[in-house]
Amino acid sequence: MSAEPTEAEALAWWETLPPEVRGRVDGLVLRFRPVTAMKVLLDEGRASHGIGLRQAEAIVGARCAHYGDRVDDPAKRPLDPQEAARRAAAVPEPVLAVEAVWDGDTVQDWFVDLLAVGETRDHRLLTVYRANGARYLGADGPAGVPVADPADARPSAAAAADRLGRELAAALGVPFHFAAPDRPDDRAPRWQRPAAAGDEG
Repeated sequence: MSAEPTEAEALAWWETLPPEVRGRVDGLVLRFRPVTAMKVLLDEGRASHGIGLRQAEAIVGARCAHYGDRVDDPAKRPLDPQEAARRAAAVPEPVLAVEAVWDGDTVQDWFVDLLAVGETRDHRLLTVYRANGARYLGADGPAGVPVADPADARPSAAAAADRLGRELAAALGVPFHFAAPDRPDDRAPRWQRPAAAGDEG
């Protein structure tokens, strides 16, 4: 297996790309759409510039580092309980429960979606990441770096989602469900909507 591409190699590949491709990639990076940016690099650069998945990852990582705080990373946005409550109030059907559900990807690792469970479908209220969860819990270390809350051994995303979810559910007068509050599990049992009248079995 070859070594990970270096930053210098990523920069060299970047410089070989046409300006219009670089512009598209940078636009996606600034909007924090790294997977889409990598797809553009693969689509545009695989045949003409020999860019494969590892090179695309290295280039996008280098561009994210280049722009730093200008990247609109959702994990850096503060959690807004009032906005979540407004979204819950705007759900166009009765809300039966508030549920916390694990999800994850290769960019953000594990995170928790807080959902309003409606009669027919789920409505996302907010997403809790490790970083914004730690900040919400007041568990920042020196220079604002998130650290684990010593009073709670759970991942910060889980602890923050649990607190927020319980508060939202109480405000709405509905149950709160979090099947895996202690560790990431995207296959944990979901909250079950009550069977409609006549749906026995």
